[in-house]
Amino acid sequence: MLLALMGLPSLAAQPLSGVLHVAGNPEMAAVVARWSAAFQKQHPGVRVEPHLTGSDTGMAALYTGKADLALVGRAPTLSELQAFEWIFHYKPAQVEVATGSLDRPGQSPAPVLFVHRGNPLAQLTLAQLDAIFGTEHRLAPADIRTWGQLGLTGEWADKPLHLYAPDAMSGTGRFFRHVVLNDSRMMNWTQLTEFSDTDVPRAATHDAGRQILAALAQDRYGLAVASLGFVQDGVRPVALDGIPATRDSLVSRQYPLTRAVTACFNRKAGAPADPLVAGFLRYILSPAGQQEVAGASAYLPLTAELAAAQVRRLD
Repeated sequence: MLLALMGLPSLAAQPLSGVLHVAGNPEMAAVVARWSAAFQKQHPGVRVEPHLTGSDTGMAALYTGKADLALVGRAPTLSELQAFEWIFHYKPAQVEVATGSLDRPGQSPAPVLFVHRGNPLAQLTLAQLDAIFGTEHRLAPADIRTWGQLGLTGEWADKPLHLYAPDAMSGTGRFFRHVVLNDSRMMNWTQLTEFSDTDVPRAATHDAGRQILAALAQDRYGLAVASLGFVQDGVRPVALDGIPATRDSLVSRQYPLTRAVTACFNRKAGAPADPLVAGFLRYILSPAGQQEVAGASAYLPLTAELAAAQVRRLD
């Protein structure tokens, strides 16, 4: 890992001062604490104030001026971008600061397709997923509603697909619709069963995936979307576009449903970023900052090439 990080951009030693308000995903708390401590050690005149209550509230804090930086475990939604643009008349700037986890619930795990253990299906493609889960078909030419349409024969040929997935309006559900359905909301509701995290006051359960795969384990003709963190007996993952979800395929961004952690901030196009915001982001994207990602969480560090590309977006 250290060798992989050697090519990351280095820090420019420029003294900074002020208070930096960081809002966003509470799952980032441990790594933000490490980033903050290291950055404040380099710049004693800086104080980082974290307010990590959620990705949704983080974006709201950004466009209402209560935060300088919003860390979200997903890309900002269209409504969040529109709210920011309505106030400032331009879109927020964005850089990626980490890759989502392989299997840690709550830390932007990659959605994976699962079938029942007895299902012979080897893999799926993004276009097939659009045909299966959608009705508008922005990526695929027509519906896929039976296992036979996916090439299975014998007992499978005429059996309908039973779909299990996270709530379409959850973070994972929105990400899945964005990549697979090209943001369409016209889903195959006839064959789809949605699952939500158990509602527990003042606690994050992140257990929709467990419910999904428990249902799949009892359904020979099911197809499910969940993360590897909930894999159990009776189900197995299938590759997507020929690529299985592994740590390496996520770090390289080869797996089609890899997620990213995004930092959003207020900068008008063509104008320089606030020096304190830019300085903190440059630290995050440095070798030291990316080592903290790996050391404090299940999030994955950016490759050297991707980190360098994000730094260029700060210029």
